[in-house]
Amino acid sequence: MKILLKDLQVIDPSLKLNEKMDVLIEDGIITSLGKTNPKELKDAKVIELDGKICTPGFYDMHVHFREPGREDEETVITGSNSAAAGGFTGVACMPNTSPDIDSAEVVNLIKERAKNHLVNVDVIGAATLKRSGEALSPIAEMVEAGIVAVTDDGAPIRTASILRNVLEYCQMYNIPVIEHCEEPSFTDGAMNESEISTQLGLPSKPTISEDLIVMRDIIMVEYCGGRVHISHISSEKSVELVRQAKKRGLNITAEATPHHFTLTEDSLKTYDTNYKMNPPLRSQKDVEAVIAGLKDGTIDCIASDHAPHSIEEKEMEFIYAPDGVIGLETEVGLALTELYHKKHLTLEQIIEKFAINPRKILGLEIPSVETGKKADLTIIDPNLVWTVDVSKFKSKSKNSPFDKKLLTGKSVAVINRGQMYYDGEFVKI
Repeated sequence: MKILLKDLQVIDPSLKLNEKMDVLIEDGIITSLGKTNPKELKDAKVIELDGKICTPGFYDMHVHFREPGREDEETVITGSNSAAAGGFTGVACMPNTSPDIDSAEVVNLIKERAKNHLVNVDVIGAATLKRSGEALSPIAEMVEAGIVAVTDDGAPIRTASILRNVLEYCQMYNIPVIEHCEEPSFTDGAMNESEISTQLGLPSKPTISEDLIVMRDIIMVEYCGGRVHISHISSEKSVELVRQAKKRGLNITAEATPHHFTLTEDSLKTYDTNYKMNPPLRSQKDVEAVIAGLKDGTIDCIASDHAPHSIEEKEMEFIYAPDGVIGLETEVGLALTELYHKKHLTLEQIIEKFAINPRKILGLEIPSVETGKKADLTIIDPNLVWTVDVSKFKSKSKNSPFDKKLLTGKSVAVINRGQMYYDGEFVKI
């Protein structure tokens, strides 16, 4: 099938490309860029996209798809549908499933589920068996099955000794260790430690809980090598620790979530459990530090930490409700609204943080908008004003703190694997 995307602004930072042109795709391959020859239009489906921006396909390196074990909350397919609707052509799913992703069998199950979908689903394996922090998972076996990183997701690797073993093992396969940075003795809180937590009478988690593990992991990389990626960085001190580690040439990378650069702990005054997450929402100073880290490159990428939960679970008393929010279908809109339109980041920087840097960290092929390449594209309208409506989400779960929020900027289509998601439908191209 031949499809012409007409009058797009094509931006690809890796090629230093920012130019208005047509994009012709035949059988999933980009065959022409620029002004289209009328002869090429024969039998082509033409989609007018004036004012829209075409970029390399966006990638979210931190999602939870709940399969196997909690298919009532999300599956590989519904999660992938949510990713496509949000503007993503690739994701990496975390291992806190039931059973955990700590064997080749579970890796293969997830890859089999995703094999025909538009969205590339990569798998992150558990660093230790059952994410218990006691014995290493069969990392070699999982690498052979296709994992792109390891993590004990939801908790840091328990001890420095185990972390050293994991780092040394992962160096053999050149894959990163992804860390949830939270000192285990501080895990009982329900929100950030502050005057507000005292006012609300909620048990709290101090920012030092995150800072201690970030500091430990930096020291461990300095000592034994390897690569550590800091998940959902949220504290001012942690951002500065990563900044200084990078200046020393250490292999430390970091991601930020939209909720940590758009919301503060003030949101919890309603006791709405859709604002309960881990790490918790922090202070305004922490939000400003995260934005500064995104701006200067300390924080490499943006990821959703898409964490589906059932309505019944989220409606529990605040301290008992599970942590986490869904984010795949709002993160592009939030990034454009809060970072681009408020002039913190350029479009090129946002594209780097969504399309290029996550794949660099995971050692994946980076798509580019070039003739002869597979069409792996995200098309965004940076000026589209829309209202979040969780009832229309592709995700099975609805636990978003952004329902009814007015945003400016949205993905309008994605193309990958010879398929296109456009106007709410998947079509082969």
